[in-house]
Amino acid sequence: MSETTQERSVPKPVFTDAEAGAKTFPDSTARRFNYYNPAKRKQSHYEDVTVEVQPDPRHYLSQGWLYGFSDGRGGYPLDWTALKAWGSDRPEPERYPGSGGKGYDWPALGWHEFRDPNEEWELTFYRYNSNVVRQLNQNVDNARQAKAFDQWSQNWVRFVESNVGAWMHVDHGLGLYLYANANRRAPTNMHNNAISVNSMHRIRAAQDLALYNLTLTEEIDGFDGAAHLTTWNSDPAWQGVRELAEQLTGIDDWCEAIFAANVVFEPLVGELFRSHLVMHAAPRNGDYVTPTLVGAAEYDFAERDLRYTIPMFHLLTNDREFADHNKGLLSGWLSTWTARALTAARGLQPLWSQPDSKPPRFEDGLDAAKNRFAGILSDLNLDAPKELSQ
Repeated sequence: MSETTQERSVPKPVFTDAEAGAKTFPDSTARRFNYYNPAKRKQSHYEDVTVEVQPDPRHYLSQGWLYGFSDGRGGYPLDWTALKAWGSDRPEPERYPGSGGKGYDWPALGWHEFRDPNEEWELTFYRYNSNVVRQLNQNVDNARQAKAFDQWSQNWVRFVESNVGAWMHVDHGLGLYLYANANRRAPTNMHNNAISVNSMHRIRAAQDLALYNLTLTEEIDGFDGAAHLTTWNSDPAWQGVRELAEQLTGIDDWCEAIFAANVVFEPLVGELFRSHLVMHAAPRNGDYVTPTLVGAAEYDFAERDLRYTIPMFHLLTNDREFADHNKGLLSGWLSTWTARALTAARGLQPLWSQPDSKPPRFEDGLDAAKNRFAGILSDLNLDAPKELSQ
């Protein structure tokens, strides 16, 4: 017996040419965005996914901010930093139906001119960090299989558990409470991407050291995996670094936070500890594994984080309206943070005498760090503060 199926009555789609994309306009066939000026002759994929992703009523968001805070301010207030960029003082245009932001010479650029030379965005971040973690894991696993940790002297074991482990507190604190906070306050997506990746570099470096600490606890008899806590909390040599790290995380001005951390703290304290102590002393004491972890963090700063920091502040020290204003503020910040960084750096001096096979002299390392710092200031057209010679 055959069964007849009755056709169901379903509404049929009717195309009226009112849907999005139906209209033809001059750029209908364009394969690239044209609402921004590329940094080079040809726009990059980084710019396509970064520039103008975060809207701004001083640029193209003609209806004003779409959200605000409890005090009535919206979006990303420019007064979250005392530094200024071209157009910062222009009042926002009066908004009313159909105004489209007319009445002023828009757009106001300034902050939007920054481009990260690393061209960081989501894909580059995951690709880079996954490669670093994969390589570090392979290095540590190879050392475990080769019983490389058995070659360490007890004195070097004590040095690593206490001092190398203590640095994870610096990376974790700055990554989570300085860079992540500055990322939220920066006014454009180009700044947000660069600073957030900087934050993840520090958090990943802290995680690398924490996992390394657990590995050494398993592999080395008598390795005290909690020694870094005692060192960080009470070792006199580390209290200057601890105090400075806590002061850095308390900075409210997002530009001052990035400037103090990347331009002052890292060259004078971070590189001094990583390059001029750990990476020099470790091979002399039979340790070829720890430098790979510390070196990865050093590369993060020297080749990526500092690489975006210099052009970011170079724009501000050469701003077409506010160069003098910005240089004056930056000089004041330099005096404050250079003095604090040098005090913290000199507090670490006793660490240079702890390994059996000593690294080069502390004073030689500090002089190299000072020269590095002075070179960065030269790139930013800033004068070295008088505190550097004290």
